Amino acid sequence: MDITRIGTKPSVKGPADWFTGSVRIDSLFDPNDARRAAAASVTFEPGARTAWHTHPLGQTLIITAGCGWVQKEGGPVENVFPGDIVWFEPNEKHWHGATSTNGMTHIAIQESLNGKVVEWMEHVTDSQYQAND
Repeated sequence: MDITRIGTKPSVKGPADWFTGSVRIDSLFDPNDARRAAAASVTFEPGARTAWHTHPLGQTLIITAGCGWVQKEGGPVENVFPGDIVWFEPNEKHWHGATSTNGMTHIAIQESLNGKVVEWMEHVTDSQYQAND
């Protein structure tokens, strides 16, 4: 058994290469010898979002606060709210983040394949994002 105490891992700012706007990432757990999943609590301020990206083994989002938007490539933008659970298929190109007027927090869970959990791509442009208003 292993207990990770709250506050033992510092919060980090979402890197500008992967995010637009103000984003805070709080790592919850990382892969280890017996677990290939990683998880983080990610908080997006209004207008903040990820870049387009994929996950080799998919990704689960658990919306915990606020309201946000999620979109898979070629699909409609979907509204998400606390308690909603979003599943992105392996290698499904997508983005997620806050709405333009409200912040959103989710827990993101993804598994590692050959040491990799995510493939980052181009940013969601302002015009792509603002088309959701």
